[in-house]
Amino acid sequence: MTDTSVAGGDHRSLPVPDGLDGMRLDQAVSRLFGLSRTAAAALVDAGDALVDGVARQNSHKVKAGSWLEVTLPAPVAPPTVVPQAVPGLTVVYADDDIVVVDKPVGVAAHPSPGWTGPTVIGGLAAIGHRISTSGAAERQGVVHRLDVGTTGIMAVAKSEQAYTALKRAFKYREVEKRYHAVVQGHPDPSRGTIDAPIDRHPHHDYRWAVVSDGKPSITHYDTIEAFPSASLLDVRLETGRTHQIRVHFSTLRHPCVGDLTYGADPTLSARLELRRQWLHARSLTFAHPRTGDDVTFVSEYPDDLARALAILRD
Repeated sequence: MTDTSVAGGDHRSLPVPDGLDGMRLDQAVSRLFGLSRTAAAALVDAGDALVDGVARQNSHKVKAGSWLEVTLPAPVAPPTVVPQAVPGLTVVYADDDIVVVDKPVGVAAHPSPGWTGPTVIGGLAAIGHRISTSGAAERQGVVHRLDVGTTGIMAVAKSEQAYTALKRAFKYREVEKRYHAVVQGHPDPSRGTIDAPIDRHPHHDYRWAVVSDGKPSITHYDTIEAFPSASLLDVRLETGRTHQIRVHFSTLRHPCVGDLTYGADPTLSARLELRRQWLHARSLTFAHPRTGDDVTFVSEYPDDLARALAILRD
């Protein structure tokens, strides 16, 4: 590998290893240089990854021995946690090891590049909760996340022991994550399992999609209530991919009501007065990291989702 410094970052040149033969270009760049898939995809889109001297798309399949030239971005300091009061953020439970919150809409789990709004971590810091120092600097204590537009139950580790135990529990699928979702139409069958791999959308970086070479993703669902134009579902996640529920039901042509990003009907969204997807993290069950006892936390529907449901029932 050749390595030279250039303005803005480092320039790397090397042949594609045999083990990456046939892999998507963004995946290969991610693996070779330790970048996130998001960062690798952005780098390829910017024309900073050449294969045999030619800029390619993220979906380009690399061949072993091809010459890869990559200009890596200059290091960026991670965003810092700034204590900031978060209206509507409710602490459901707290002890020396964990804090469980009911997250309102419009709040991110932790700071990230480009996000200037409120965060769960910043909100907890503002009310005096000491969070585990494990994990990346900007997301200390975060063992799972909810989308900015998704409300409901979220657990954060306060102690190092809790962080290690909860990360392991999520990794080995020992946590029961239940969501309620209102989707368009009526899934058939009314109870079932969606087993379809998910990864970044091949053409839209801000979206995710079911793709053949994606990560294993499994969603179980059961219909709670059916309406003329929609269905209320109980959803249990076996895996926890980004946008998993939204992607899986959109793929089935039953997108979450209000989810315009993934194909929801804007007319129905307007009739239900929704400005985001009808998706709520209803409950979370896991073994307490210190006592080992199972604990369950439940969140009621926020006002906007409850109002939309009432309109559907009228």
